Amino acid sequence: MIKVSIVIPVYNAADYLPRCIDSLTSQTLQECEFIFVNDGSMDESRAIIEQRRQDDERIILINQANQGVSVARNSGLKAARGEYIGFVDADDYVEREMYERLYRTAADRNCDAVFSNLLSELSGALIETKHPLPQDADLEKPYILEHVLPLFLKTEELNSACNKLYRRSLIKEHGIEFPRGVALGEDGMFNVLFLSHAHRIRYLDYAGYRYCEAIGSATRNASGKDYFARALEVFLTPPPHIYDELLGKEEILSLKSTKLIHSVMANIHIYLDKGNGMGLASRLSYVSSMVSHREVQRALPYYLKERVSSLGRYDKTILLFMQRRFVWGLYLVTGYSRFRNRKSRRVLA
Repeated sequence: MIKVSIVIPVYNAADYLPRCIDSLTSQTLQECEFIFVNDGSMDESRAIIEQRRQDDERIILINQANQGVSVARNSGLKAARGEYIGFVDADDYVEREMYERLYRTAADRNCDAVFSNLLSELSGALIETKHPLPQDADLEKPYILEHVLPLFLKTEELNSACNKLYRRSLIKEHGIEFPRGVALGEDGMFNVLFLSHAHRIRYLDYAGYRYCEAIGSATRNASGKDYFARALEVFLTPPPHIYDELLGKEEILSLKSTKLIHSVMANIHIYLDKGNGMGLASRLSYVSSMVSHREVQRALPYYLKERVSSLGRYDKTILLFMQRRFVWGLYLVTGYSRFRNRKSRRVLA
């Protein structure tokens, strides 16, 4: 019996695939299948998978024209035969015991899903993302509806499908898929759809998934990407109908405002960084248009009401300058923060 099907969408990932494949085929849980969906790659990705498939019959290869990560994952979902399903991105990798840890928990506790932490390798630093959920406890449907689902409106930290395991029969029964044509948040939408039908989940304070920053990170890509437009699209898109049954309009707006302001604050750092390939005037102009946007100014009071008591002096300063649309102030305070961080890293080294 196949216990876990792992779906890996692949698009021009030849430089990272060997590491990814090694981490999967060396899993301590043997009863796995590894479904690689080659989404129209133009490099050596297909050849690498075909070669490795000769050495391990658990590797399955699906070739399709390039249609994007959501369609690739959906193709893998249709082919999956395991009791549970997990997802890995081709440029990432997992620890040897990850799927055994998650599967044993899911099977022993009869869970529809198991959540875990995420380790991110960003600019040489290792950052562990944890979640504001009770650890090692069975979270039943009432708790999922009241506490877990609202978190997806408030933050993106839970969004990833890659540090979770999902019961396949629940996905099949309700026809759950990754949405097509969503600019940002495909994982989050999938999770919301799944959790709206889940009866029991569990959160492990364990990190076995390694997210790796590939060449072309957010900062380096800022000149060619409009990250604020994508965050704004998420903010303006009506949430799934399940939220109409759970929350009032004002509470939904408050939660979504928190997510938007988090995104704007992150974008301020990205776009004011001189390493992003944009000139100073362009950087200042972009940040000015962002903090002056009427939806941002509308969201700020909700964010401050929700978070002001827990904010440090730095974040309070950022928010004050955002309210006053004082872009030069943002430029100076973020520049000073980067200088302090570089100095701290030199001292630690």
